Amino acid sequence: MASSMASFVQESIKDAVKSSMLKEAARPDSKLWGDSTTDTQAERSGNLAAHTQNQTPYHSKSYLNGDVNVDNPISPTRLEMLHDPLDEWYLDEKPSNSLSTPPLSPETDPFILSKNDMLTLSESIRTDLIGSDHPVLSQAASYFFDEGQDGGKKVRPMMVLLLSRAMESNSTNTSDVNPVRPDLFQAQRRLAEISEMIHTASLFHDDVIDGADTRRGAPAVHKVFGNKMAILAGDYLLARASIFLARLRDVEVVETMSTIIEHLVRGEVMQMKGADVNDSGNERMVQYLRKNFYKTASLMANSCKSAAILGNYNDKIVGASYKYGKHLGVAFQLVDDVLDYDGSASAMGKPALSDLNAGLATAPVLFAAEKFPDELSSMIGRKFKIDGDVERAVELVRKSDGIQRTKDLAQVHVELAIQSISELEKSNYRDSLIHLAHKVVDRSR
Repeated sequence: MASSMASFVQESIKDAVKSSMLKEAARPDSKLWGDSTTDTQAERSGNLAAHTQNQTPYHSKSYLNGDVNVDNPISPTRLEMLHDPLDEWYLDEKPSNSLSTPPLSPETDPFILSKNDMLTLSESIRTDLIGSDHPVLSQAASYFFDEGQDGGKKVRPMMVLLLSRAMESNSTNTSDVNPVRPDLFQAQRRLAEISEMIHTASLFHDDVIDGADTRRGAPAVHKVFGNKMAILAGDYLLARASIFLARLRDVEVVETMSTIIEHLVRGEVMQMKGADVNDSGNERMVQYLRKNFYKTASLMANSCKSAAILGNYNDKIVGASYKYGKHLGVAFQLVDDVLDYDGSASAMGKPALSDLNAGLATAPVLFAAEKFPDELSSMIGRKFKIDGDVERAVELVRKSDGIQRTKDLAQVHVELAIQSISELEKSNYRDSLIHLAHKVVDRSR
């Protein structure tokens, strides 16, 4: 009796500590995530002004002259981009549907323009970037890059490669500090491969955490190799990506891409915590969209930004690239939310309603909860764990305008992405990025 009581007390303490830590880590202003020099928005703005006034442009040997220190961001003029406050989600906006779209032709089709690069991307990652003397680790790490398993959409590397070509027409918008590197497109292609490796590593880890059975229509990695090997394979992919990231020899790109990995962890912590039942509907939605940025949009935004940094483009082009990736990433995840209800398991490569069955309240549910707060708020709080919760939640979502509002919000962010990329000079590649944005909201998988 005494031992069982002690065990109960220990578990209660453990649960309380875990809940407290998750709550703290999920806060936007949590000290767990802040830099010592940039903990708050006010401090970020102050430091930005101070660094801009006091710091000379970075180059590889500037530390020899005492121009920088280890606490300063590498590119102070882009500090606010690196620490995006994520304070505007356009929840009250409606799609304008008024943006002009260039005609779709073989010369502007994103899939045709990127076809040759996409055909060789997985093979390049498998043969050039993944190398291990351990056969099982190598096989696990290469799982989604092997022929026959290579069924992902590869939107992230496609964005990077199309954007890299589109920016070639903006050669007059490069910075005067450093010349354009002679291996620019080769470096940008390697960046595209690195972005796909980071994404794939996150899938390995997510599927273990979520207990997913399938991914891309095939058994999840941990179902084939076990949980430990799946986690190690994900870690190994991140390690290899870090090595090749360093070989790009651009410290600002290293800083920017490293932020993605922090965001992936931060987003997963927010997802583990779940929605706070005491928050208003709007607060829950903002928290959800922040989590989506960390888990999905940050990789797209910062990969696009890094492609512009590699090309030594000015802040206007770098900012446009970042915003294009950010808004398209937000739209991409919102469409995923809709497809969890409307898509087929065979097309999606995972079971329908997988989010609800995993206890996740996505945008359609959160919007529906504004119409049916009493029922859905309780289900959201208990993560749909009671028998019948999932079925009832689906019924209420379909009775509400939750799915349509999610589609509308995705369209709003697609339009913002198109506005951002329209800052670039007109070219077939720029127009292909506009068509890619439209395809994101029109897709069925």
